Amino acid sequence: QVQLAEAGGGLVQAGGSLTLSCVASGRTFSSANMAWFRQAPGKDREIVAGISRTSSTYYKDSVKGRFTISRDNAKNTVYLQMNSLKLEDTADYYCAAKWANFGSYDFWGQGTQVTVSS
Repeated sequence: QVQLAEAGGGLVQAGGSLTLSCVASGRTFSSANMAWFRQAPGKDREIVAGISRTSSTYYKDSVKGRFTISRDNAKNTVYLQMNSLKLEDTADYYCAAKWANFGSYDFWGQGTQVTVSS
């Protein structure tokens, strides 16, 4: 059974930084395509960044140059380094995983809250 456990959320002032981490268990992590999603109050869940099993990355336009997704296969962990945080980055952030190259993400973490204050 795949389990994803996020950590690292919290309260930060605008312009500050946070690093989220997500530890995966239950299946071969190095074969997984991983992503970070977020959901702000009253809004739909959206993908923020993704990293494939070959470490190709994808970023939502609004976070390019500010956020960095990375993975450490030895630690079964994916990270999201968030710099220059803005008020609009406030959301619940979710780690997601899939082992297929196409289709939706199958496994989700419980989420971690990020609040950016002015």
